Amino acid sequence: MKSSLFLIFSFLVLFSLGTAAMVGLQPEFKTQLSESYHSLIESAFTNEMPDISDALIVPEEIFVVPKLEPFRGRLKKDAYDLHLAAAESSEVGLIQNEEILSDYLANESLVEASSGNGYRVEKLSHSHPFLTPKAKEVLEQLGKTFESQVGEGEFFTVTSGTRTMDQQKKLKRRNRNATSGNSSHSYGVSFDISYIRFNGVKAFDYERQKQLEAVLNYFQETEKIYVIKERKQSCYHVTVR
Repeated sequence: MKSSLFLIFSFLVLFSLGTAAMVGLQPEFKTQLSESYHSLIESAFTNEMPDISDALIVPEEIFVVPKLEPFRGRLKKDAYDLHLAAAESSEVGLIQNEEILSDYLANESLVEASSGNGYRVEKLSHSHPFLTPKAKEVLEQLGKTFESQVGEGEFFTVTSGTRTMDQQKKLKRRNRNATSGNSSHSYGVSFDISYIRFNGVKAFDYERQKQLEAVLNYFQETEKIYVIKERKQSCYHVTVR
């Protein structure tokens, strides 16, 4: 009996240490743990070990919008090889054509990302407003962080999303800056954010641009994205890592 009690309370101590950080953020998880603790204690006197499998389920990560300091430096340029390597290691392969794109949409390897808090996707002519679930999640986080920095209802504009390789080849004929090889846009993890379009208005806005750069810089430093500033296209090319 004493041995059982010792094992039970040892488990409780270790389990508490492992979940303490998450408890403060998730009240429902705290309740779940509390119920499991009471069940364990009661079992000590009946010599029965209860089922605690539900309490062992690790909850999804909760994104906490960071408070950022004003950014006055120069945004770091991540080499395009890093963007492409991250894209090639994503959960979807190279999207050659519309048929493959449709298959990924059907099995939800790609999902629609057209608007959210802090961002809007403009009408696209050479790409699609589809991203991998992970890339969409990071875009949502970027938008929420930007809105938190600038003000409720404020948003930046996404000017390009996922392109098939067929679209990439056509774009190359129109835009000499477009890469002629595989593009990170063709893996569902890259998108372009304009730095001259905020709140639906196309105009240079230095203050908004630096606020956007503060957000991008934070996500760079926390190793969530790679970024290249494309001056001729007036946008930041972003790839989710």
